[in-house]
Amino acid sequence: MKAPSTNPVVSSILAQNGFTPPYIADFDSATGMLRATSAYLRGEDFPGMGVVPSAFEPITDLITKLPRSLQEQIYIAGSAGEAIAPEQLEDVRAEVVAQWMVNQYPQRSYPAVAIGSSCGALVNLCAALGIPWLPQTFLIPVKHGGEIDIDEPKQALNWGRERSQALLENNPELILHQMHDPCQDRLTSQGMAYFRVKRLGLGETYERFLQKTLPPGGTIFLVECQRTWPTTKVSDRHIFQFGALGGATSEEFLHGSKRVEDYLERYNSHRRKWDAPQPDGERPEAEWGFEADLRHDVERFAQERGYHVRRIIFTEPEDLSPFVAELYRWWYKQRQIVTNCLLVESFLLTEPMWTLKTGSVPFWMKFNKQPSLDALENYLDNTDPYDEIYLMLFSHGVNSVGLPSIERWRQVFQKAKIQGNFVGVDEEKYPRHFASMIRYHTDLKRLISARYPLPSSLTLEQLEQFIDQENGNFRVKFT
Repeated sequence: MKAPSTNPVVSSILAQNGFTPPYIADFDSATGMLRATSAYLRGEDFPGMGVVPSAFEPITDLITKLPRSLQEQIYIAGSAGEAIAPEQLEDVRAEVVAQWMVNQYPQRSYPAVAIGSSCGALVNLCAALGIPWLPQTFLIPVKHGGEIDIDEPKQALNWGRERSQALLENNPELILHQMHDPCQDRLTSQGMAYFRVKRLGLGETYERFLQKTLPPGGTIFLVECQRTWPTTKVSDRHIFQFGALGGATSEEFLHGSKRVEDYLERYNSHRRKWDAPQPDGERPEAEWGFEADLRHDVERFAQERGYHVRRIIFTEPEDLSPFVAELYRWWYKQRQIVTNCLLVESFLLTEPMWTLKTGSVPFWMKFNKQPSLDALENYLDNTDPYDEIYLMLFSHGVNSVGLPSIERWRQVFQKAKIQGNFVGVDEEKYPRHFASMIRYHTDLKRLISARYPLPSSLTLEQLEQFIDQENGNFRVKFT
């Protein structure tokens, strides 16, 4: 439940009692993946991405029957409903957010804690190891009331410049990566601006959690996605990023293409390519990238407290997915479980509890675009074939650049030896099948009939054994 006030003192008290600070987004990678990880550690499953009650399914079904224009307006209004007014940015406190985040987890001893980049494959890794993950990044959605034209990124930069000062002054431990994506986020960005912030240091709350839950000699996993993006420096701790990882490339966002031209025409834009701010450097990608200042602070803290630091380094968010999938396969064999079922997750559509209950192997995709399809098919082409493949697809409501057709996604099932099926997807309504945000959970339990007892956690020694055995077979480094 969202806290009813942005007042820093009130929000802090409410965050300690489980209320979500009103200025962080529910439908974001960091908060969604935090909720999924913590739900598993509490012994719970993850319906409705942790925020959508199953009772809403009839409502989402009704929305998908409405005319497309009305569906889009509902989506825009619903997204803007999550956002705070610009003047409330002065109330944001990073430590209040940190307090809410650590309170999601059972306060007990863990052999390790992960800190850093968001990554859906990491949710399943943490579930296997039975350890928490603390995000470096979180999203603050800010209402702009139509003051920003979705296809005018320079306008978005200037709007953010005028409104970021109080946020940065009150939170010296944060750097703002303002992101403006008129492609994947075409609907949501019409009502709100994306203020993604990253921690530059642990802060008191994270440090206190580590000291309370991590015994001497415990391990801190630093999760470092090294993906960058061409960006523009607005001020010392304000970075503007035009575009984001998905179907369109950074070159297409900055310089246009036939695909972009067709897309803008399809959505009746006044532009046929965007007039983007001039980038002045490559910096950590707003949603997935890792800011290295946090590493230095973690290493300082670990040295002072006698903890081990283990870095998990990869470039693309999905690079960890093949590693985790094969780790699960190996782990199932160690447990003498005979299973050969692949469960493909999409963005926030994940279910760590039922992945293990059904003996499924998880493969996470960052979104529903061609690069994610390529990553999945590359994995399937380079591993032993699966008997069954089940596929979730996140519906974002936009026929955006690089969106494979549902028929193209269906071709994935040809790689299964026995059968394949979509999980929670209405093929006729995709990518505007908003009920999939609920049905992924119910369909998974219905379609995959196998049931296994939840295992004891995978040990750090077992993880090391698998890493040593694979010896560089994946695009991920453990150092």
